[in-house]
Amino acid sequence: MEQKGKIGVTTENIFPIIKKFLYSDHEIFLRELVSNAVDATQKLKTYASLGEFKGELGHLSVSVKVDKENGTLTISDRGIGMTSEEIDKYINQIAFSSANEFLDKYKNDANSIIGHFGLGFYSSFMVSKKVEIVTKSFKEGAEAVKWSCDGSPEYTIEPAEKEDRGTDIILYIDDENKNFLEKGEIDRLLKKYCRFLSVPVVFGKKTDWKDGKSVETDEDNVINDTNPLWTRKPAELKEEDYKKFYQELYPFSDEPMFWIHLNVDYPFKLTGILYFPQVKSNVDMNRNKIQLYSNQVFVTDSVEGIVPEFLTLMHGVLDSPDIPLNVSRSYLQSDQNVKKISNHITKKVADRLEEIFKNERTQFEDKWDSLKLFVEYGMLTDDKFYERAQKFCLLKNTDGKMFTFDEYKTLISSDQTDKDGNLVYLYANNKDEQYSYIGTAKDKGYDVLLFDGQLDVHMASFLEQKLEKSRFVRVDSDTVENLIQKEDAKETTLTDKQKEELSEAFTSQLPKIDKTEFTVDYKALDAKAQPIQITQNEFMRRMKEMSAMQTGMGFYGEMPNSYNLVLNVEHPFIKKVMADVDGKEKEAVDVYAGENKEIRQLIDLALLANGMLKGEALNNFVKRNMENI
Repeated sequence: MEQKGKIGVTTENIFPIIKKFLYSDHEIFLRELVSNAVDATQKLKTYASLGEFKGELGHLSVSVKVDKENGTLTISDRGIGMTSEEIDKYINQIAFSSANEFLDKYKNDANSIIGHFGLGFYSSFMVSKKVEIVTKSFKEGAEAVKWSCDGSPEYTIEPAEKEDRGTDIILYIDDENKNFLEKGEIDRLLKKYCRFLSVPVVFGKKTDWKDGKSVETDEDNVINDTNPLWTRKPAELKEEDYKKFYQELYPFSDEPMFWIHLNVDYPFKLTGILYFPQVKSNVDMNRNKIQLYSNQVFVTDSVEGIVPEFLTLMHGVLDSPDIPLNVSRSYLQSDQNVKKISNHITKKVADRLEEIFKNERTQFEDKWDSLKLFVEYGMLTDDKFYERAQKFCLLKNTDGKMFTFDEYKTLISSDQTDKDGNLVYLYANNKDEQYSYIGTAKDKGYDVLLFDGQLDVHMASFLEQKLEKSRFVRVDSDTVENLIQKEDAKETTLTDKQKEELSEAFTSQLPKIDKTEFTVDYKALDAKAQPIQITQNEFMRRMKEMSAMQTGMGFYGEMPNSYNLVLNVEHPFIKKVMADVDGKEKEAVDVYAGENKEIRQLIDLALLANGMLKGEALNNFVKRNMENI
C-alpha cells in the first residue's frame, strides 16, 4: 500500500536551501552517496562476522551507472538495505530546531551544512529534480520498498520489486546539472573522491583499443584501490612500493627524497604517508598536495588547519576518522583532536629528519639544498619544530662544506668574535657577485656562509633573536676591517670642509643609477687597503629583501637602494685628491674630478666589484681601458 507524508522539517524550504547554499560544492553529492553505499556494504560484512547475517555475501561492490537517455544517475549496493520503518527513521525524520538559525549560522559555510546535520543523502537534491530509493533489507522476510520525492517536503513510499538485498538510489538529474550525465565527469569525480574506498566501486566496463577504436570488454571497470598503501603495515612494504605509490598520486613528478609512514591508534586514529618532495624555490608552488581522507573517503587537499603551515609543502595522504567528511574552518580551529594530530605530525616529521641526519648524514647533506626550504620554513613558523630542528639544520659555507649550528659555532668562535663578545656570522647571497668580498674575508681568516635560499634573509634575522650574542653580517656590508671589529675604530681627523670637498670630487663622477642613492663614508683604514669600496647597510638591505616576500613591509620595498661609498682617507691616492681640492670651490672641484681619470677609474672598479656597472657606464669603462692598452 502506498504511504504518503511530509519530511519532518520545521520549514518548507529545505530543498531550496540545500540547492542555494551548497551550489558551489554540489559535486560532493556523489561522494556522499557512494560513501553511504560503502558504509551499508561494510555493515553487512560486520553483521556476517558476528553471525547476525547467515546468508551468502557474494560479490560485494558499489555500482555507479549513467543513463543519459533517461536522464538518470544510479548508485547501487548489495549492503544491508532498509525496511520501510528504517526509511521513515533515517530519511524522513530531519529535524531543525530553527530554520532561521540554520540559515544565519551556515549560509557562508556550505560544507558544514551537510556535515553538521547529517544530510549526506539529501545532497542528491542539489542536482536532481526527483530522487527514488529502491531498497530491500538484509533481514529475513523483508520486503522491497520504493521511496520517491520530487524536491518538495512530500514523499511517497510504496511496495517495489527487487530480487536482491541492498539499495538503488536513482537521481533524475535536473536541467541545470546535465554535466553529471556525462561519463567523463562522473569518472573524474569518482577518481577524485572514491579512489581509495574500501569496497570496489564499479563504473561501466573496461575498454580495449581494437581495430582503431575503443570497445567495451566484459570486465568491470573498478575505479578504486581498496587496499591503498597507507592501510598496510610498513614492515611488508619496500622502497619501490612507496615510490610507485608516489607516482600514482603525482604522475610525472621527481622521485621523493624521503617519506614517513604514520600509524597511530591512540589517543586518536591516524594513518598516512607523507613524502618530502624535491622542493623547488617557490614556496607556494607545491602546496595543497597533501590529500586528506576519512576512512579512505577523500575530504580535501586544503589541509592548512590540520597540519602546520610549513608541512603543507609536503606531499602525500593523511587518513583519520576523527576528522569528519565535511570539514569547516570553525571546526578545525576548535577541535582538540585536530590540534593533537597536528602536533603529532610535526613530531614525526622532526623524528624522521633527525633519524636520517644521524644515520645517513652524507645522504642528508646531498639532499640539503632541497630540504633546506622546508626545514627553514618550519623553524620560522613553528617553535616546537625549531627546538627539534636545531640538531639537524645545516649551515653551508661558500666552499660547499656543511655544519650544524654547534659545529659552526666551534669553527668560527676564535676568529669571528668581536670586541663586545658577539659571534659574527659572515654570509654572502651570491658567490659570483660578491666574489671579491668573499676572497678578502677569507684572506683575513674568516669563514663565509652561503645564504642564497629564498628564506635565508629571514633566517638571519630569526637566528639573531634565537642564538645568544650572535650577529649575521653580509660580507659586502662594510669594509673587511670593520665587518668584525676587534677594537674601537680609528677616528678620522678630517674637517667638515675637507669631507665636503672629497664628497664632491667623488660623487660628481658617479654614474646615474635608477633608484640608487650613495652616501660618502670616511674610514681611516690601513694605507695598503683599497682606496674606494662600496658597501650596503645591513639593516636597510635586509628590510628591502624581506619586503619582497612579506606583506606589510611595502614601505621598505619602495625605498631607493642605499649604498656607502667608503673612502680610505689613509690611502695615498685619497690623500693626494684631498690636497689637490683643498680650498677649491664646488665648480672647480667638479672640473678637477672630471679631468682626473683615476677618480673615475677607481669608482668604476668599485661599482664593477658590486655588479653595479652597467649600460653606458660599463661601455665607457671598457672604452677607457682599451685606450690605455
